[in-house]
Amino acid sequence: MTNNDILRRLRFVFDLSNGKMIRLFAKVKFEMPEDELLSMMKKDDEPGFRPCTDVLLCRFLDGLIIEKRGLQPGAEIPKPTKLNNNLILRKLRIALEMREEDMIETLALADFKISKAEISALFRKPEHKHFKTCGDQILRNFIKGLSLKYRGK
Repeated sequence: MTNNDILRRLRFVFDLSNGKMIRLFAKVKFEMPEDELLSMMKKDDEPGFRPCTDVLLCRFLDGLIIEKRGLQPGAEIPKPTKLNNNLILRKLRIALEMREEDMIETLALADFKISKAEISALFRKPEHKHFKTCGDQILRNFIKGLSLKYRGK
């Protein structure tokens, strides 16, 4: 999945308007011009398409975390980092305050079966011997499950 796909799908899941998305970016002290946001919402083959970088997606996800959970007292706004599917899944889990059971239920909504051990392996440090890389299929089905959970069928 591309960052643009993820951004578009999350916009749908949470029913975010342009203004709301811009406010999420503002929560991490980043000014997102509306025309730039609209360019990232376009499909890859549309004129004016602009790729969403890891830094921009990270800022969006951090803004979502702050929106949903608030900024901890004394904490600084996180610095954007290079993203992978594991980190994207972790940020969504934090924003939505989900436990492993919640994630399993959300994936089940998308007809994707996964065990608690497999879920916990996705959140281990990469150096850990039981770490598992999160593939596009898991992330795609998780976002699909979120869509079914928040938007209905």
